[in-house]
Amino acid sequence: MELTDNELIINANKGDVLALEELIYRYDKMVLRLAMKYTGDSDDAKDIYQEVFIRVYKSLASFQFKSEFSTWLFRIASNVCISFKRKYSKQNLVSLNDEDNSGYISTIPEDDVLSPDNLVVNSEYRNKINEALNTLSPNQKMSFLLKHYEGYKIREIAEMMNCKEGTIKKYLFDAVRRLKIQLEKSY
Repeated sequence: MELTDNELIINANKGDVLALEELIYRYDKMVLRLAMKYTGDSDDAKDIYQEVFIRVYKSLASFQFKSEFSTWLFRIASNVCISFKRKYSKQNLVSLNDEDNSGYISTIPEDDVLSPDNLVVNSEYRNKINEALNTLSPNQKMSFLLKHYEGYKIREIAEMMNCKEGTIKKYLFDAVRRLKIQLEKSY
């Protein structure tokens, strides 16, 4: 029988390294995907991923079981992403050659055979959207990615980002308005 997150946390805090590894394994892909979507750069995403799990390791003993572990983890991941963006404030774009589509735009509808024209158009759309996402503030971008790419509810995002739901709604409203303006400029 598979242990719950809370059981794994308790065991990890008792020194069970395998419990900690299992906990990390459950969420590592989600954290890396979020970091990749946020930064648009695989090296930066790996740095964020590493920092997130270092923080988890260092502060796991202080986890108070007041929320789900996943919420606590994504709060850490959100904070690390936002801090990273503020610290380095570089505008990274996703490579068009990103084979695993792990950038912001993870899926573009594909026909069985994409024509060269379709490939060019899809690449242009992807670039324009990524450029527009990079104009958002760190909090707007994180809110937008968590809501529209990861599928979290506003309440969950507010908990992860440690702010009120109204603040998240404002971030999302501003993000959508800004994206619309940026995309209209592009076309």
